[in-house]
Amino acid sequence: MKKLLKYIITAIVDHPEDVKIEEEETEEQILIKISVHPEDAGKVIGKGGKIIKAIRRLAYILATKRKKRLNIELVET
Repeated sequence: MKKLLKYIITAIVDHPEDVKIEEEETEEQILIKISVHPEDAGKVIGKGGKIIKAIRRLAYILATKRKKRLNIELVET
């Protein structure tokens, strides 16, 4: 899941070298923290949150296959 999200997000942002994704997995839940350059936060969120919602939907599909809940956070630096 981490590889997929990194691929998608680095394609969107202007500073792909600053993209950091941390994945914490427990028995019931997967927590993903996405950190990007401050200038790129708006691009990841998108107009009205459409981009981040689409990213969450894709990750949700993979989490459902693992039978786990998913939480994605965009961490501001």
